[in-house]
Amino acid sequence: MMGFGMIGMFLFWIILIFLAVFLVRGLFQTNHPSGNTQLLSARQILEQRYARGEINHEQFLLMVKDIQ
Repeated sequence: MMGFGMIGMFLFWIILIFLAVFLVRGLFQTNHPSGNTQLLSARQILEQRYARGEINHEQFLLMVKDIQ
């Protein structure tokens, strides 16, 4: 009887620790797909900023000229 109680308590703590690690990892994980992270080029970043309206056409052209 005592053996099953010890095993049960051990399994309880293992599961509890696993759930805690899983929860903390989920809270601090970034939204980037793991293993498929790609770095954007400076031109791609500028194109995205221009598409979002963060910079105007003149600023875009000047910045593209600067990075070339």
